[in-house]
Amino acid sequence: MVNAIWKKIAAGEIDPVYLLTGLEQHLFDSTITRLKKALPDIDAASVIRFDLDETPVEAVIEEADTLPFLEDRKLIIAGNASFLKASDKTREKVTHNLELLEAWLANPSPTATVVFIAPYEKLDARKRITKIIKEHATVIESKRLQGKDLFTWIQQEAGANGSRIGPTEAEFLVKMAGDDLLALSSEIGKMATYLNGNGDITADVIESLVPRTPEMDVFRLTDAYVSGKVSNTVAIYHDLLRNGEEPIMLTSLIASQVRLMVHVGLLQKKGYQQHQIAKTLSVHPYRVKLMMENRSLPSSERLLLILSKLAAIDYKLKSSSGKRERILELFFMEPLRK
Repeated sequence: MVNAIWKKIAAGEIDPVYLLTGLEQHLFDSTITRLKKALPDIDAASVIRFDLDETPVEAVIEEADTLPFLEDRKLIIAGNASFLKASDKTREKVTHNLELLEAWLANPSPTATVVFIAPYEKLDARKRITKIIKEHATVIESKRLQGKDLFTWIQQEAGANGSRIGPTEAEFLVKMAGDDLLALSSEIGKMATYLNGNGDITADVIESLVPRTPEMDVFRLTDAYVSGKVSNTVAIYHDLLRNGEEPIMLTSLIASQVRLMVHVGLLQKKGYQQHQIAKTLSVHPYRVKLMMENRSLPSSERLLLILSKLAAIDYKLKSSSGKRERILELFFMEPLRK
């Protein structure tokens, strides 16, 4: 959906009112950047920003209805549209004339594009103003991208930077860097610069330039261990130690990954699909996908036994004054029965 709206913007089909909602800030920024590029002759002076936590919505409407100076159109960004979400116990700083906003939405200014930003996970669908603004505005829900949508976005982002990346390499990039769009955008820009803005982002380029996050390395470490790949497990473990990671912290993170594997396995047996499991466990679907596709995973009983051993190792690490690195290494070198 968001890609279709971006294509319309790039083609110069600019709507008078947009509503951006959700928690993915990078999608907000990307949409506003695209609007700036698409609007003719717009400059910094023609972009007006309001914080609706501090300013009543009437000021936004007044600005929108005021003719732009020396430009055909102005861009107005109205952030923190909290009147669209469920009321909380905290008292709002300003009072908004929502009846005026409702009337204006039915006939918005032809010389302004107004972007309302509601950076919240959910809007209050029961509110009259929420229904009306959704009816009249072009809505972009900045949900966390996942699966093919995420890989498509990565390919488009690479193209915008003058480079190319295939779906397999896009998946590898997510595995290395995680799924945060802002971080991914930064890494793609860095790799495109390395390729002089013209070339293919390959697995070798990703491996060379993208730093692994500790969380992703722990995911790889745990996956290698439960799959019985002892040499890979020990190699990843040594890399983490060289990067300054502590055995106690690693033990905790590994236990967290194993618990997630147990939960994914149990829900899968109950017939849950990938997206349902991800929503139930509040984790990204890509992590669930990797676990569901791993045919080497031990049984739930074996995973629970691993958790028991990790609990004993955690106690030993916290009570030992010797070489702690060796304690966890010996655990990795034990034969793992399926």
